[in-house]
Parts: sequence; C-alpha cells; structure tokens
Amino acid sequence: MAAPAPHERLVDLATGSGLLLRRLAQRPTRPGEAIGVDHAPRMLAHVGALPHGWSTIGADVRQIPLPDGWADVVTCSYLLHLLDSEARAEVLAEARRLLTPRPSARLVVVTVWSPRPAVRGVLGILARARPVACGGLRPLDPGADLASAGLDLTHRVALPRHGYPSLVLGAKAAPETC
Repeated sequence: MAAPAPHERLVDLATGSGLLLRRLAQRPTRPGEAIGVDHAPRMLAHVGALPHGWSTIGADVRQIPLPDGWADVVTCSYLLHLLDSEARAEVLAEARRLLTPRPSARLVVVTVWSPRPAVRGVLGILARARPVACGGLRPLDPGADLASAGLDLTHRVALPRHGYPSLVLGAKAAPETC
C-alpha cells in the first residue's frame, strides 16, 4: 500500500528495530530518502546499516523535528493500538503535518484487529488480563481516528500477520475545506 517510489520520501513512525526500513531497503524500487523515528535509543541501535539518504531520528512521534510536508509516505505500524485516544490523535496529527500537500501523499497504518468479533473479544480479554505479557494486543480499528485527523480512508485490508490478525489502512489528507 505504501509503495514508495525512488523520488519519494518516507517517514516510518515508531520504527523500533527498523524492520520496515530493512525490508524496503531490499526492494528494487525504494524511496530515495527514508527516516525511521523512535523514542527508544535501544531500539534504534538495532536498525543497522541503511542505504545512502536513509537515517533514523530519536524523537517522540508526536513531535518530529522535520518540516511540514516533508514526506510523501508516512507509515505507522503496530503503535496506535497501544495508545489512548488523545495520544492517537496527536500521532495522526503529526503524520498529517508531515505529509506533502500533493494528492499522491499517503499514510499507511497497521494495527491489531480482526474482522471476526470473537477474535477481537479474545484479544481484548487477553490485553485487559495481561497487558504487558500480551504486548498490548488490544484490537483497534482506527478509521474514526483517521477521519478526526483530517485523513480520508482509501484502503482497508484485514490480514493475519506475525501470529495475530492485523488491519492495514491507507489514507490521504482530506482536501482543505473553506
């Protein structure tokens, strides 16, 4: 869904150990510039070598030291379901701020979620009973959060990933209204 082109810039919010960046670096078509952002220096230490023009920044994903409109693509994988609604709104506002005003600019979000109510129920029970042990696997469909942040949902795909169900959402900045 992100499909960054060589002329585009990508920001990966909460990049962690840089798994997405490393996977993008292996693709024949990859963004010309990419920045992974994470607040944890211990996670960023695991990113490893990146292609020329790519880097990491140690920062809070709600206040990234990049100019407005710097990115063509912003990704945010497995973060939003860990946050309360206020923090989600701040992260999505920052993602929207980073996106260029071009129509092709896009945000891709991945959260823990399932189209099956029973699976969502089990995940919710586990997250409440053992939040640390379950790694915050609280199911979340952030579609309403995207809309509140001025982002229009363009894609919605539910799929299993890494042993638990996931929801992948693609969004673009909503046109400004007068």
